[in-house]
Amino acid sequence: MTSKLALRVGVFGGGVVGGGLCELVQKYMVTKFPAMGVNIQIVKVCVRDLSKPRTFKMQEGISFTTNYDDILNDSTINCVVELMGGVTDAKDVVYRAIAADKHVITANKALIASYIGEIQSLLEAHPAVQFSYEAAVCGGIPIIHTLQSAYLGDSITKVMGIMNGTTNFMLCKMEDEGAAYDDVLKEAQALGFAEANPTADVDGFDVQAKIALLAKLSYGQNIIASSIPTQGITAVTSADFHFSTLLKSTIKLVGVAARNPDNSIAVFVAPMMVPTSSPLSTAKGPGNMVVVECENMTSSTYAGPGAGRFPTANSVLSDLTRLSLGQSCPPFPLKNSVSINNDYSSRFYMRVSCQDKVGVLKLVGEAAEKSEVSIFSLLQDTPSLSLSSSPSSSNSVIDFVLTTNPTMQSKMKQFADVVSSLPMVTKPPLFMPLL
Repeated sequence: MTSKLALRVGVFGGGVVGGGLCELVQKYMVTKFPAMGVNIQIVKVCVRDLSKPRTFKMQEGISFTTNYDDILNDSTINCVVELMGGVTDAKDVVYRAIAADKHVITANKALIASYIGEIQSLLEAHPAVQFSYEAAVCGGIPIIHTLQSAYLGDSITKVMGIMNGTTNFMLCKMEDEGAAYDDVLKEAQALGFAEANPTADVDGFDVQAKIALLAKLSYGQNIIASSIPTQGITAVTSADFHFSTLLKSTIKLVGVAARNPDNSIAVFVAPMMVPTSSPLSTAKGPGNMVVVECENMTSSTYAGPGAGRFPTANSVLSDLTRLSLGQSCPPFPLKNSVSINNDYSSRFYMRVSCQDKVGVLKLVGEAAEKSEVSIFSLLQDTPSLSLSSSPSSSNSVIDFVLTTNPTMQSKMKQFADVVSSLPMVTKPPLFMPLL
């Protein structure tokens, strides 16, 4: 613990989260802060457009600017809050703030995950700087501080979670209403949950950056986010939810970092077949949830809003409050050299869409044997027929599902590739791990 600090704060970003932070600081300045001995004053806010109407009121003494230097070169400002997003200008702001010995608080998971090694080097060169990023993962859930402080006497075996509210909203809609992927995507965009270009969410890249950070905090190894095998939800259909019901499960997009039997770690992002008995199955709508499994405390679950004006701003304010009280944690308390092996073992689900012809199962079974994959069960339900076909038509298309015994992901991929090449298979099979 260090001594208490009187914080004069410069904020980069006056949008949803930046505006929420300003409102919370103003709300607590007269009552809660003095009772805790906290001294936080926002003095400047850098925005892109000074003429844009703001959704929040500012107390006297706060100025707006479009010039980064007005904050970065102000020697009276000792803390910078970066809420711009992106990895270009935001990177320059964060690096310059650290170099100027200003404390930094950011919500930018992509920046940290992409440049974690450089950020650590900068912080080592400026040891007086505190660097905090609670809002970077899971919005309002205090998972960063928890991993920085609550598990130092324990050994984490797995950390996994639902870390993207957009995809969880979409998957819940598909499950509850039997809706098609394209329809729920349009609804998510209309409600503001999904961007016009939803790639970062639906292809899993948002979760990719987040699980890289949680893996670093859990195991001490820097993980290059782009190296994490990542599968999104674009191939999931209502048929998969039908089969998930038969398996007493649901489908969630999950980021996972887990210790392998040889003490290497596997880090990946994928849709997963989650049993209804698992806490992860209860995350609804845009909510987030993280499960931490460890040797001493066995399993703990953290749930809450994954985004939003005040939930995310609250996480930023928590970092500011700890900093003012002298209670900040080291940003990356563990430093280990751990082998990465993303070829993990799991049971798998695979859906095959094919023409309803004699010999299909024989060929699929031969593909499994060739790939050294042991099939556990077979599920088939009502064929999904084209409008021009009948159940007896040679053009009818059926979906059936295989589940496997534990196998390596690489062998499962080989199996799926062989099945995809079969002449009666109409599209590449979808496979996902079973939790």
